[in-house]
Amino acid sequence: MISSPGLGEAYDATIRRIKAQEGDRARLGMAALMWISHSLRPLEGGEICHALAVEIGSTEINPNDMSQIQTVLSCCRGLATIDEKSSTVRLVHFTLKEYLSDHTALFNNPHSTIAETCLTYLNYQTIKGISASRSRDLGDGSSPRSAYRRADMRTELLGRPSLLEYSSLYWGTHMRMEPSDRSRYLALDLLSEYDSHISAQLLPMSTVEWWYDVALKPFSALRCISHFDIVEVVIDLVRTKGWDVNQRDRDGLTLLMWAARHGREEVVRFLLQQKHTQPDMADTEYGLTALSWAAMSGHEGVVGLFLGPLFVNPGGIGRWLGAVQAMSLPSDTKYVNPNRPDKGGQTPLSWAARNRHDGVVKLLLERGDVKPNRPDRGGRTPLWWAASIGHDGAVKLLLDREDISPDIQDYHKRTPLEWSASCGHDRVVKLLLGREDVRPDRPNSSGETPLLWAASNGHDGVVKLLLEREGINPDRPDRSGRTPLWWAATSGYDRVVELLLGRQDVSPDRPDNGRQTPFSRAARGGYHGVVKLLLARGGVNPDRLEEHDRTPLSWAAGSGHDRVVKLLLEREDVNPDRLDYYRRTPLSWAACGGHDRVVKLLLALENVNPDRPDNCGRTPLSWAAENGRDGVVELLLGREDVSPDMPDNRGSTPVSWAAQNRRDRVVKLLSERGGVRPGRPTNVVQHGSRRPPEYRRNISVFR
Repeated sequence: MISSPGLGEAYDATIRRIKAQEGDRARLGMAALMWISHSLRPLEGGEICHALAVEIGSTEINPNDMSQIQTVLSCCRGLATIDEKSSTVRLVHFTLKEYLSDHTALFNNPHSTIAETCLTYLNYQTIKGISASRSRDLGDGSSPRSAYRRADMRTELLGRPSLLEYSSLYWGTHMRMEPSDRSRYLALDLLSEYDSHISAQLLPMSTVEWWYDVALKPFSALRCISHFDIVEVVIDLVRTKGWDVNQRDRDGLTLLMWAARHGREEVVRFLLQQKHTQPDMADTEYGLTALSWAAMSGHEGVVGLFLGPLFVNPGGIGRWLGAVQAMSLPSDTKYVNPNRPDKGGQTPLSWAARNRHDGVVKLLLERGDVKPNRPDRGGRTPLWWAASIGHDGAVKLLLDREDISPDIQDYHKRTPLEWSASCGHDRVVKLLLGREDVRPDRPNSSGETPLLWAASNGHDGVVKLLLEREGINPDRPDRSGRTPLWWAATSGYDRVVELLLGRQDVSPDRPDNGRQTPFSRAARGGYHGVVKLLLARGGVNPDRLEEHDRTPLSWAAGSGHDRVVKLLLEREDVNPDRLDYYRRTPLSWAACGGHDRVVKLLLALENVNPDRPDNCGRTPLSWAAENGRDGVVELLLGREDVSPDMPDNRGSTPVSWAAQNRRDRVVKLLSERGGVRPGRPTNVVQHGSRRPPEYRRNISVFR
């Protein structure tokens, strides 16, 4: 209500002036205000002009009835204007919207009028002609080409002002808000040819659903009815037009399936009351029944209709019937199987649990004949789905069933506990561990336990819960020999490592099948905190040989983890110059990777040979020169015990490696050091009898 009486009086006076206009101007002014104030989105000027030119019930628009937008605005006597930013027509002030809402008598049935106008427009022969000519080019929507074609079509059609888009998207909403007999007749005319109508292509563009593909398939008439949820139209189609209630559309769905999918309770109730309705039919693509669609979408009211007294077995042997009992029933008896699986093996209960619909889960579990342990084709039960997404509400409801089996494995031998542990769902894990019939240490097909998964993903809360449960082996390896501690150390989860090391039955230095220990994995990853925890625990060999005879120091140095390197170099039981399988030292790996700080730490030790060659005769300087590690080259050249011109087994020297790889800065550094002779044959990487062009270009710095 407008707070200022004077403003209301001003609007009253302006409305009187609009109505007092001569000729058609009064109708144009009031009709424009009705459209602007009751449309479901702002309208452009062209849309307003088209709407005002439509004569409800006519078969074609008369171009002579089309007014210019400036004429329409002048008929509104200043109450409407064009918004400069959006180019849409709006009321001059927000208080005018309040005024028009308070004075409902100004417009006679505005929503039914708009619905009738939109339907008349969509039934025009011109619009139907567009539909017929376009639909042949659009395909079924299953290909990207079809989607792009529709996008081009939409731009082409809607690039000019018209009422086509608005009518296609909103006629049903206006009709539902204010139904009328005329709009019902007009809707029946549209729906009789809807599958080839252009509006069937436009409506999906505003209502994309998660299970629908990106190609935006055109709507069928059945889906359109369900989308708008107009019970009166459904009744007319079934009773007056004689539509088959079980017919399928292009998507293989019936009207009952669409209504259940969209949660249209009144439509579902009406369809279920029809004699010939088959409520347990499945769609052709996914094998989902109407009950499954409703359960998947969380429509409790619709699910309740399928589980209601309509389907009571007259024989008194139970509401739900098995296959043998169903064969003995009369042909017109309707029943719904609440355990019917789709093509993926999922039941309505499975879908409800998977999609977090507690209310639907509760409704289904109240049925004594619902099978809570039925697995899908992947061996996944409803409890598995609920546990895997951490939905503790559904988990609790399922665990309250006496016939639940909480430890069923899927086809990969993974249990609900393992999945919830791997995802860090603490509350679900706690619920499952409260069951005596859950084995907390049960391995999957790869030998992985719930504790191993929780540790590998860093879920310390879950790890703590599992370690508190009896029957847990905290040092149990998988088939690769990797323990929970190994996995936690590999990823640097300090808190998990600390929890595991608090157990005396955990071996801190247990290698996997590839000879890698938790300590070496932590050193390789540069996890300083984990390295400190393992060293503090004791029982760890920090200089243990593993893959290719490399030590933890070798891996840390090669990866540039200077903090870990510093920790290791402080240990007397770590050899800083130890050779691996290739006779490379930690310094060689650090120099090759260009890790200046690690090189500096190693060069500060007296027992590190900075010029030691490997199996190929290559020194740390040679590796650094090849890879253009300027900072490392400078550090090494600062040592008197480093030979800048030492050839490797192929006769290549550091300068030849640098020249070959166009490391100009390194070549210059080597030339400034002295002791490097550019004419020496070993400085040339041999390619036949000629020097490579890279060498000839870079060697010029010596001249």
